Amino acid sequence: MAYILFSFILLSMIAGTILYLTRERWTAYLPSRFQDVMYSRLPTTFMGDVEGGFTSADFDLTSNITEGDSRQGLDPKSKRDIQRLMKIRNIGFDEARKVYMEQRFKKAGIGADGIPNDPKFVSFS
Repeated sequence: MAYILFSFILLSMIAGTILYLTRERWTAYLPSRFQDVMYSRLPTTFMGDVEGGFTSADFDLTSNITEGDSRQGLDPKSKRDIQRLMKIRNIGFDEARKVYMEQRFKKAGIGADGIPNDPKFVSFS
């Protein structure tokens, strides 16, 4: 009986150690409700956003920093979703931002060209 208990404890410790050491690979695949509890803390200022990789040549935040912008930075929910896309798909910030916006447009009933998919929509050019 002691051997079974010892084996169980040893295997649990080994599995826990492996999960802890590889947590950056598998935590991105967890559902979003568990992501909030996880310790992947998002930056809350524009400087933190730049340091966290949430900037690029097309989406430059340095002007916000140099002008002393007092806002808190980018939207936390959007940052979390974009960071998750960057980790899961192994893509850069610009591509993750594009995928995120396409997903939001699709959810809101807006086509890829930016025109609503509503059949009652009328536009005058």
